[in-house]
Amino acid sequence: MEMPELQSLENQNARLVISRKRRRTMTGRKVLFTVVLVVSVLLMVSGAVAKVSDETQKCLSCHAARMPGLVDQWQSSLHWQSGVGCFECHGAQKGEADAMSHNGFVVATIVSPRDCGKCHKKEADEQEASHHAEAGNILNTNDGLLGQTVGGEPAVAVGCRQCHGSLVKTMADGSLDPATWPNTGIGRVNPDGSKGSCSACHVRHRFNKEQARQPEVCGKCHVGPDHPQKEVYEESKHGIMYEAYRDNLRLDNPKWVAGEDYYDAPTCATCHISATPNQGVTHDVGARLSWNLRAPISKRTDNWEKKLANMQDACNACHGSGFVNGFYIQLDEFVDLYNTKFAIPATEIRSMLMEEGVLTKANFDEKIDWLYWELWHHEGRRARHGAAMSGPDYAWWHGIYDVAKNFYTEMMPEAKEACEKAGKPEVYEKIVTKYIDSDPRHEWFTKGFDPKKVDMIKKYYKERYDQKVE
Repeated sequence: MEMPELQSLENQNARLVISRKRRRTMTGRKVLFTVVLVVSVLLMVSGAVAKVSDETQKCLSCHAARMPGLVDQWQSSLHWQSGVGCFECHGAQKGEADAMSHNGFVVATIVSPRDCGKCHKKEADEQEASHHAEAGNILNTNDGLLGQTVGGEPAVAVGCRQCHGSLVKTMADGSLDPATWPNTGIGRVNPDGSKGSCSACHVRHRFNKEQARQPEVCGKCHVGPDHPQKEVYEESKHGIMYEAYRDNLRLDNPKWVAGEDYYDAPTCATCHISATPNQGVTHDVGARLSWNLRAPISKRTDNWEKKLANMQDACNACHGSGFVNGFYIQLDEFVDLYNTKFAIPATEIRSMLMEEGVLTKANFDEKIDWLYWELWHHEGRRARHGAAMSGPDYAWWHGIYDVAKNFYTEMMPEAKEACEKAGKPEVYEKIVTKYIDSDPRHEWFTKGFDPKKVDMIKKYYKERYDQKVE
């Protein structure tokens, strides 16, 4: 049993330690504040960094103590080295939608692409014209209907809009409406009318090229059951080599040209926007995409021949032309398979059921609507992205296999049942005649597996692997 006087002594010592820690914490903050200001002055005097404005110095006099991490990030940036500070980015004019009074200054919280474009005009113009800037428009589709109705506004605010972007609204004093902010969605509509968010990719306040070139930056949005590009990349040879050799990629180089400055692996940026020996950097993420792999039925993009040449040029920085051409032949054939065997028939079957009065013309009020939605929006996208990004498991097991399983074992039986319930079995017979019996690729569904074809497949695998196929 401990003596009372020993317990009292231990309690006094504990209080003394806590008191000392508190004093050290307060002292540490004062020291950090002083160091930030002293280092800034010394570097500016020495010419190592451009002098920041008086307005920014006044910002620092408060924020260096209250937000030291933010200031530290900024001081490691090229902005700091160039004398671009708080006020140069956040300064606003009276009368602007999000202008607000802040300690004697007029500022805006959001630094929009239009603001960034004052210095980075080319990049801002390219981004404004890109599919990224229009990402918010996707919510004006069945995606948005699902989110708002099946989910609800809170789910949309923290889910859909955090990638696609919100329509940011302001309060009477210029501050931002918390129903629409915070938000760094790539298709955000800003109070000044511009679209997009540079910080969706270039995370503030370092705005570091090395960070923006890494695939993780895309992983906030390009993941999940309906657009798993990040997961596809990780299973591909590209992603495997990135993990193995990322330290050799010179991600922090000012000049970063595939095939010249690095060879071991590409990142998302390498293929889609970064420089090649023949192309400069672009902030238009669609400039090299020749297929629309998002839609229910894939179609060529506008000016697709040029976009295809742009992407193949990026491929050629590391691969031979024969390899690249073969890859695109396989991709085109895969997209055609998805389109003609499953997507077009599924789309037309659902339309026929509506026209014949078997289904209503509303969305998501009947089971087949959901089956069709997931066939193209989830399974079909996974398949196409897997094929386009060298992810075999996503092309097949998470992709076309799931598409086929849905089509044959769920959508077709559901169509038959709906026709029978509606007293119109002849509509289903019409569907089978037009979409199944007329296409040899579907013969197995009504006639069973062809014994000759099964024997041929068994023989192939026996010869190749010396294995008996049951």
